[in-house]
Amino acid sequence: MIVNNMVDNPKNPLDLAFAALGDQTRRAILSQLLKQDLTVKQVAQTYEMSLAAVSKHLQVLSRAGLVRQIKQGREKICQLEPNALRAASLWMESFGFFPAEYLDDVEDQLDALGLSQVS
Repeated sequence: MIVNNMVDNPKNPLDLAFAALGDQTRRAILSQLLKQDLTVKQVAQTYEMSLAAVSKHLQVLSRAGLVRQIKQGREKICQLEPNALRAASLWMESFGFFPAEYLDDVEDQLDALGLSQVS
């Protein structure tokens, strides 16, 4: 069994946030939730993976404080946590302005090295 210490044993909330954001599927889920609240089932319908796999991604996002899951009857409603990325954003701003194109270049380089899907 592979254990990701950054996600499973976090040292601080910033570690959790960046570990959660390190996965393409979790970033896509955040983008979905930016538009509207969704049930776990609605999120899962978007992906070619099991409901259990999507639930695990949502748990990682919840532990990182990026998503809130509210139980309504038999379903869980997933909501983007307001101001969830504030600490990560402030940390990145301390290094100066990062144009989106620069971050896209970094992601492309990580993809080329096979490092962008760390989970």
